[in-house]
Amino acid sequence: MTPLTKLNIFSVKGVQMRTFHITWFTFFICFFGWFGLAPLMPTIKEDLHLTKSQIGNIVIASVSGTIIARLVIGKLCDTWGPRKTYTALLLLGAIPVMCVGLAKDYTSFLLFRLAISIIGASFVITQFHTSVMFAPNIKGTANAVAGGWGNLGGGVTNMVMPLVFAVIVGLGYTKQEAWRYAMILPGVLMLIAAFLYYRFTSDTPAGNYDEMQRGQPVPRSKTDYSALKDGRIWALSLAYAMGFGMEITFDNVAALHFTQHFNLSQSAAGFWAGIFGMMNLFARALGGLFADRIGRKYGMRGKGLFLAAMLFLEGIGLVLFAKAGSLPLAILSMIGFALFLKMVNGATYAMTPFINVKNVGLISGIVGAGGNVGGMLFGFLFKSKTISYTAAFSYIGFMVVAASFIILFTRFAKQKTAESAATNLNPVVS
Repeated sequence: MTPLTKLNIFSVKGVQMRTFHITWFTFFICFFGWFGLAPLMPTIKEDLHLTKSQIGNIVIASVSGTIIARLVIGKLCDTWGPRKTYTALLLLGAIPVMCVGLAKDYTSFLLFRLAISIIGASFVITQFHTSVMFAPNIKGTANAVAGGWGNLGGGVTNMVMPLVFAVIVGLGYTKQEAWRYAMILPGVLMLIAAFLYYRFTSDTPAGNYDEMQRGQPVPRSKTDYSALKDGRIWALSLAYAMGFGMEITFDNVAALHFTQHFNLSQSAAGFWAGIFGMMNLFARALGGLFADRIGRKYGMRGKGLFLAAMLFLEGIGLVLFAKAGSLPLAILSMIGFALFLKMVNGATYAMTPFINVKNVGLISGIVGAGGNVGGMLFGFLFKSKTISYTAAFSYIGFMVVAASFIILFTRFAKQKTAESAATNLNPVVS
């Protein structure tokens, strides 16, 4: 079997489409484990008597472990295969998710939050697995749809977890007990996803890495670290730091921001924070789709220009969000910068698989880790005692604008890639 040349999102026929749907759904579930605590932070803050600085450290911890994990995961995908790698990550990550309720103070909660952060490496496997299942002409779109629908879990989590919390309180438990029991649900969902992934996916269209296909072993990729000398990798890492790094930062602090700045209840704050994540239903896919179509006509240079434009508009939107003086204006500007931010994410991974087609796992890991480096560094702004949340959003907006100019002047069309072989193929989404 060969990689698909079109993406029929309503189909589950064939190993490629079955793997596609299980992959994005698994990534969706991972967000429940990774960010299930975020919408419950107003309650957790009171229960554990957390300061602004301590909350900032928790935000940083929630993305820090992912940086190293994504680098390791990228190599494992190249050598061990995405099927086994994803299964192992889900089983390992479910442990701290279900046990975080045992935390009794700031220190123990911080350590659990750090352990939970390894789940963020799931993104690299999602993008790697989608990349090997689809042909170059549709690879960017498939990556963007899978990543976007998976990231949708961040929005749904913000909406659902406060409801789970409320149901548990309604059963007679205290608020201090409710947030702890609520986190058992994401852990159980991750265990179910681990079974589905191992049972129903395949490493490649031809089969698993450890199987024989037509009398021959399935070829494994050999990681070539000399590929990291390519400056385009680091430019895309920067772009992803400004896109996905800001996305996970917002997922972490949005509920607190809306409760503190606009005096909303935990449920209402979770709803509006969820709207931000819900944009992934289509926005990231749009970024990948437009990048594929632009690339078909203008190559990697055209994709780079498109990525720079989306970064610039994201930065402007962030500044407007920071300056919003009322909830309606804040929601409107949030939707605006969310649209461009998620299109940045889609466009970035419409380019990443073409930088070096022989080291997709390694490069996906590096670029993905860049997103978490951005999230970690942004966390220091929200930790500061002298910088308000609104000021932090404004500073990040200016950083994103500056990054857009770096991307603008990066020469992405340095070498002939597999993408050029697909310039005459039209991506099909149905």
